[in-house]
Amino acid sequence: MTENHNVQASKKKLRAAAIGVGSLGRHHARNYAELAREGRLEFVGICDTNKETAHAIATEHGGNAFIDWRELLNNVDLVSIATPTETHCEIACAFLENGVHTLVEKPIAVSLEEADRMIASAKRSGAKLMVGQLERFNPAMVALRPHITKPLYFEIHRVSPFPNRSLDVDVVLDVMIHDLDAVQWLVGSDVKVSEIRAVGIPVISDKVDAVNARIEFENGAVANITASRIGTEKIRKTRFYQTNAYVVLDYATKFASLTSLDPDAAHPLLGISINRLEINDVEPLRAEIVAFLDSIENEDEPPVTGEDGRRALALAVGVLERINEHVRRVIKK
Repeated sequence: MTENHNVQASKKKLRAAAIGVGSLGRHHARNYAELAREGRLEFVGICDTNKETAHAIATEHGGNAFIDWRELLNNVDLVSIATPTETHCEIACAFLENGVHTLVEKPIAVSLEEADRMIASAKRSGAKLMVGQLERFNPAMVALRPHITKPLYFEIHRVSPFPNRSLDVDVVLDVMIHDLDAVQWLVGSDVKVSEIRAVGIPVISDKVDAVNARIEFENGAVANITASRIGTEKIRKTRFYQTNAYVVLDYATKFASLTSLDPDAAHPLLGISINRLEINDVEPLRAEIVAFLDSIENEDEPPVTGEDGRRALALAVGVLERINEHVRRVIKK
């Protein structure tokens, strides 16, 4: 009887909910609702402090509407948290301590201390903590990742028009953190940062809106990253050189290519080969959520761990510290 009961329990669908359904969170809700219709999980519903928004999104995608996330604590097996960053730690720790698997949007938290609390909560309960670094699941990055050898020099530009949404963090934590995570992931999570230089200024908001950073790694890799949320166009381009190729990655158009010498060419000038990679055009957020589900069901480590999220946050904090140092130098002059 006990064995049969365990088998039946193991086949029960995971119960999921989306907490915070603003500009990004509502897409978490949509994906959970779609996965529920496909039979992959049970969509419990959504939670948002804005009552009208909560009911509107719940009506659109099905499920129940909640105003207080605490009502979900004992009614779900996994959640996505897409609330303002300053609330991540409190909400995530409550669910993690309760054994609920948690996918929290980037940045993981507003401070390294809060990130450490979240990681510790996951370890105590055994619940999985994943951080939503969406660009890792962009089809262009997915196609490119197997071709990475040893990246040595990056030029990265991430520019957006000023966002029509609330801004609870500066451009480093809001926008640049995508590329800070990607660079560390491509260089190698075990490779330490040796030096950071950065400048940044507030332009429209009271926080830093535009920034340029130069990051050097102990293995000799260097990354120049420009991020802005006051541009007139949307740019999501990464170019880098590795030991055997020049790589172009465009997240916006989902394009990736490698340019290298053809070893069989009669002359080096005739031996340039451009390999445009084939893309499997899957929605990045859906791929991210499915990867989260897979890690739960297969009892694997999430593809973007809490430690990964903390590492990206630590680099972002370092960039902000260098920006503040630069501002102090300018003011002294």
